[in-house]
Amino acid sequence: MDLKDVMATNLRRIRHGKELTQEELAHRTGLSMRYIGAIERAERSATVTVLGKISEALGVEPAELVTKSN
Repeated sequence: MDLKDVMATNLRRIRHGKELTQEELAHRTGLSMRYIGAIERAERSATVTVLGKISEALGVEPAELVTKSN
């Protein structure tokens, strides 16, 4: 599993846990809903800047988004 897949899985899990839609997350981050969806499907890699925006919007540390679960 590469880092894109890890981030996709973690992003989807955390977003669902906070009961946010992709649209709501996009609004909070200033990113497009399509871009959020592409990250969640591991079709796009997030830059460090985008990682920061997403983690801030979700209220988590950036490392939570890129740490592989056991």
